[in-house]
Amino acid sequence: NRFEKGLTSVTGELIYPDNANSIDLLKDNVAKLISQGMQVISLVDGIKGNQLMTMHPHELKHIDYAIMPARFAVAENGAIWVDSEQLNGLNAKTHRVLPFICENLVLVLNKDNIVATMHDAPANMRLHAGDFGTFIAGPSKTADIEQALVVGAHGAFSLKVYLI
Repeated sequence: NRFEKGLTSVTGELIYPDNANSIDLLKDNVAKLISQGMQVISLVDGIKGNQLMTMHPHELKHIDYAIMPARFAVAENGAIWVDSEQLNGLNAKTHRVLPFICENLVLVLNKDNIVATMHDAPANMRLHAGDFGTFIAGPSKTADIEQALVVGAHGAFSLKVYLI
C-alpha cells in the first residue's frame, strides 16, 4: 500500500498482521522486550511498559522503547502526526521530548487515519495555543557526516508503526 511505501522510504517499519490483532501482537512484543531487560514506557491504553513518565524530561534518556499513539499519517511520504493529545494529557512542554529521546519509537495508528497527501493533513491537525505537534518521518537520520547516512544521530534509532 502507499503508506507502507512512504514509511519504508523513510526507513520506518509497518507492522500490520494479516490474521492477528495488532494490539495483541504489540502486547506480546512489549512483554518480550521487558523480559530482555529493556526499559519500555507506554502511553497507549492497554499496553503496559515497565517505566513511568517522569517530571523531568532528561530522566527519560534511559528509555529503550517509547510506545505512543499517533493521530494520523500521510500516505505519500510516511510522515506521522503526533501532538499534545497523544501525550495523554501530560504537560506537553515537559514531555514532548519522549519521541526524540528514546532509543526506539513505536507508534500505534488507526488504519482509518491515513490521509493521501500533505495537502490533506491540515484538516486533521487540532492545535491550541501552547500545544505541541510534529510530523515524525522515520527514525532520526543525517547524511551530513562525510556524506554517509547515519541513523539515530539526533533521535530514535528505529521507528515501528503498528496499524490497528
